[in-house]
Amino acid sequence: MDTLNRDNLSSDNGAGNGNGSRASTAPPIKFLSLGLQEYKTTWEQMKQFVAKRSTDTTDEIWLLQHPPVFTLGQAGKEAHILNPGDIPIVRSDRGGQVTYHGPGQLVAYLMIDVARRGWHSRELVRRIETALINLLASLDISAHSRQDAPGVYTEEGCKIASLGLRIKRQSSYHGLALNVDMDLSPFQRINPCGYAGMAMTHIKAHHPAATLEHVQTALIQQLQQTLNELNAGSDTSIL
Repeated sequence: MDTLNRDNLSSDNGAGNGNGSRASTAPPIKFLSLGLQEYKTTWEQMKQFVAKRSTDTTDEIWLLQHPPVFTLGQAGKEAHILNPGDIPIVRSDRGGQVTYHGPGQLVAYLMIDVARRGWHSRELVRRIETALINLLASLDISAHSRQDAPGVYTEEGCKIASLGLRIKRQSSYHGLALNVDMDLSPFQRINPCGYAGMAMTHIKAHHPAATLEHVQTALIQQLQQTLNELNAGSDTSIL
């Protein structure tokens, strides 16, 4: 398992260079590819990042996978965990109910100064969902978001990506989990996102040739595009 050390994180070469300039209202976003990381360790690192950041801190997006773990949002109900078995449970401070993380699922944690970009939390959610929908469309997978349940769903109604965020000190953390090529059976041990019987799927079921490496590169590109869309008072150039 890779060691997560904030002093030794390196830029992901797949992130691209954008226009190469720093904006006066918002620094570029730095993408970091971190491999397989323990959930609790990563969560602590996110909290430290947010606690120590200043108005000049560069926003970061961490891309990684977790070993098997169930996570509950800060208001999540334990009743939605039906049969955890030997999979550990962690109650975190993100929004939402319960979800599962495991190998083959691409997780992206977004440490974004939303105030600096002039966004409310819902605008950030919209941009994340748009990036995911566009990514899936590039793989010929038709997908959509839902007003009543954040995340992204295939046209058959199966959930393929989950979202859970927290905003603190004007910065987001936590983020998205995209099912790429994973064992989906642990989702049957919970009510995913608090919905009994919610069907889950992954990219592999719709696009067998997809690999996690390819999907990660495509996700970086889509996040670059959606986060780089300008609105009043914001500029999101990418390193």
